[in-house]
Amino acid sequence: MAKVKTTFFCQQCGNQSAKWLGKCPNCQEWNTYVEEVVEKTKSGETWRDEKTKAKALPLSEVNYISFPRIKIADPELDRVLGGGMVPGSVVLVGGEPGIGKSTLLLQMALRMPEHKVLYVSGEESQLQIKMRAERMPWKSTDCFILAETDLNAIFSQAKNIRPDLVIIDSIQTLTSSSIDSSAGSVSQIRECTGELLRYAKEKEVPVILIGHITKDGQLAGPKVLEHMVDTVLQFEGDRHHAYRILRAMKNRFGSTAEIGIYEMKSSGMQEVANPSEVLINRGETSLSGTAVAATIEGIRPLMIEVQALVSSAVYGTPQRSSTGFDLRRLNMLLAVLEKRCGFRLGMQDVFLNIAGGIRVDDPGIDLAVIAALLSSHEDIPVSSDLCFAAEIGLTGEVRPVPRADQRIAEAQKLGFRQIMVSGYSRKALEGQHTGIEVIFVNKVDEAFTRLFG
Repeated sequence: MAKVKTTFFCQQCGNQSAKWLGKCPNCQEWNTYVEEVVEKTKSGETWRDEKTKAKALPLSEVNYISFPRIKIADPELDRVLGGGMVPGSVVLVGGEPGIGKSTLLLQMALRMPEHKVLYVSGEESQLQIKMRAERMPWKSTDCFILAETDLNAIFSQAKNIRPDLVIIDSIQTLTSSSIDSSAGSVSQIRECTGELLRYAKEKEVPVILIGHITKDGQLAGPKVLEHMVDTVLQFEGDRHHAYRILRAMKNRFGSTAEIGIYEMKSSGMQEVANPSEVLINRGETSLSGTAVAATIEGIRPLMIEVQALVSSAVYGTPQRSSTGFDLRRLNMLLAVLEKRCGFRLGMQDVFLNIAGGIRVDDPGIDLAVIAALLSSHEDIPVSSDLCFAAEIGLTGEVRPVPRADQRIAEAQKLGFRQIMVSGYSRKALEGQHTGIEVIFVNKVDEAFTRLFG
């Protein structure tokens, strides 16, 4: 009986070793090596027409042909990608199970009737995909469904169909005949991704890969997977909320600051054209502990609702909890209120939440967080016609934020009558906006006086 050949792979960088190592010599990470059964055989590529050797050319002799981007009928996905799919690009979409990755890409394939799309599923049968597609309002005769996990069989079908776009659901289910190991292993993921990358570049066909994530939120497989692809998209959201956020973590052909917002419905993912209207609650009754912030995501201004609850600590040790906002930044803002403004919040439980289930990293919502905390502490509601756009420094000063004019314009469009910003941006903003009152403050205690008297 032939001896089984095994080797060890680093799950972070994909480095290979003949024995187990505690620390990877390539990426310097600890305890990342896993043992796999591996045996390389002759590759069975069926998509190459002929073997050609690459030739080095001077940059001036390289023929440049401008390929137009493939436009997508989904405006949110189109914005996140930077204006459409670039021919020959490889896009990796990751997210938690059940978040809607397969639904989003299936409806994308159905909304492109003028392009041939090959949708490959290694997790569902053709009948299951058909049942899901029947719930969607879009129909397409150029969407081809293939339930297959063998990479050579997929390339054989692609050679016959000649698609304009290939969608793989998911990369962890594919296997290559050149690697004798199980699907989802480090070697299989790296080999299959490499073959799909070469196919995309040589055929100028964009490829979208769906990737699983680990329990700590990272994309499963070697870290080199994210370096190989051109774009990495993260599909975020809480399954208890209807809204989902598509965020670009890496994009060689566009900005990484763009986001797309969707609402999960029975008929698929519905784009949210104006997320500010659904992320804030403009009720007639004002409640304490809420404030509206004007933030920026990419090129899009958003209005979000910040909710805070400050109460006496029952068990002696105060709790600090934050949902959708950095907990360390919340602790910093509480320290500023305690040290610079004299508010005794050290023995108070503090809970903070960004309404709608989204996560915001913009420091420009600091003043709204402060306003919500003080409103809950004093049990005095903030006016529903007032919003905030400013950063808080460690000295207690109210600092200006970038693109304040766009934030003010968004607040004015949604019917807010006042917006509180930093006094240091008075020269740049004063007199520019006539439909909304711009309130300038320089210190946190000054903002408290303007809010609560």
